[in-house]
This record gives sequence, C-alpha cells and structure tokens, in this order.
Amino acid sequence: MSTISLTKETFDKQIKSGVTLVDFWAAWCGPCKVQSPIVDELSDEVEGHATIAKVNVDEEPELASTFGVMSIPTLMLFKNGQAVDTMIGINQKEILKEKIDNIL
Repeated sequence: MSTISLTKETFDKQIKSGVTLVDFWAAWCGPCKVQSPIVDELSDEVEGHATIAKVNVDEEPELASTFGVMSIPTLMLFKNGQAVDTMIGINQKEILKEKIDNIL
C-alpha cells in the first residue's frame, strides 16, 4: 500500500476512524523531499494497522490553515478523528513508527 492523497473533501472521512498519519507537504519544499520517501516506506510497514496520507498545502491551503500548519513538513497523527500528535520538520521512520505503535 502506498500513501494516499487527501483533499478537503476526503480528509474528515479518512481520519474519523482508526489511526492516520498525515504529512502536510509541498513540491517546492526541500525538507519535504527528504521526508517523503521515509513516509512512503513507513506506509508499507504499518499497512493494515494505520494509514499514511499526504496533503499538498499548495493544493489544499484550507486544510493547512484548519490545522495551523505554519512550517512544512508537518506530520500529524490522528486517532479516531482526534489529533494526538504533531511533529514539525524531518522525522526518522523509527520515531514515526514508534509513535504510531504507541497509539494503536
């Protein structure tokens, strides 16, 4: 399974049940280009337990604004519709996986 792209139309439905890690990113963002393959790799490892999703802040500025995303990459962890963790900047796969495992 690969990451899924979310829009304002699909966001709430995706995060409302289970565990979802959302990567807020943009194509022009250098650190996002470093974070993206880490997030993609993680999605294979947590398949069946959690969902990994991405929001392009240039295409979905309302979502970025709703969640107060000021710097990218910002990764937000949701459980059953509630934001439970926010990480700003590049995060290593092991740290992200541990955070997901801790809320499963």
